[in-house]
Amino acid sequence: MEGSVKDLSDIRYERAEEMLVAAKKNYEQDELKTALNRSYYAIFHAMRSVNCLDGYDSSKHSGVISHFNQSILKTGKMDPIFSDTIKKASYCREKSDYDDFYVVSRKEAKEQIEKAEEFLKAVREYIDQRIKL
Repeated sequence: MEGSVKDLSDIRYERAEEMLVAAKKNYEQDELKTALNRSYYAIFHAMRSVNCLDGYDSSKHSGVISHFNQSILKTGKMDPIFSDTIKKASYCREKSDYDDFYVVSRKEAKEQIEKAEEFLKAVREYIDQRIKL
């Protein structure tokens, strides 16, 4: 059984929320690299929840980010400052996942979790507004 585009958006947003919860748990357990990873994936799945409303998806992270930036941020549908949030989260995730010598501070992990929270809140508001239209 197939669901609607709204159903798909909801599923993806729920996944984003799950990633944010995981990031917070990882932070509390002092698993800081994993907290950065989960914070990024919260943002990533939130972007996918918006992109599917346009009928867009990509198997590549760069495609998901590019479409979101072009169709949502550069058009002013959401605050363009979130472009910096996405870039920083992506950078931190790549460093924490692939750079064996990358040391994550608690401050950095906490900041990324807070940025992910802000991003998810803004995405939720955008989706709710868009669905009403």
